[in-house]
Amino acid sequence: QVQLVESGGGLVQVGDSLRLSCAASGLTFSTYTMGWFRQAPGKEREFVATITRSGGVTYYADSVKGRFTISRDNAKNTVYLQMNTLKPEDTAVYFCAAGPTYLPQSSPRGYDYWGQGTQVTVSS
Repeated sequence: QVQLVESGGGLVQVGDSLRLSCAASGLTFSTYTMGWFRQAPGKEREFVATITRSGGVTYYADSVKGRFTISRDNAKNTVYLQMNTLKPEDTAVYFCAAGPTYLPQSSPRGYDYWGQGTQVTVSS
């Protein structure tokens, strides 16, 4: 049974940083492209960042480019999202996802497995 478990969310102030983690089990982690998505209340789920199997390629949404960094540790079956200079518009539930491809994926359709999400709230 595949499980993706996010952690690290919380309530922070504008300009603060957070690091989200997503621990994967039940799959061969190193063979999956990993992604982070987010969903704010009343809005559709949107792409945040993706990283290929070896970590060699990353891709970001324009809204987070230069502030967020995705990384992975295949030995720990974990993907991370370092979020710096947080803004109120970053407030959302953040989800990690695993896709069985070697390509970076910005579409939710490219992912087979999803975590339950972790709440990030940025207060002004």
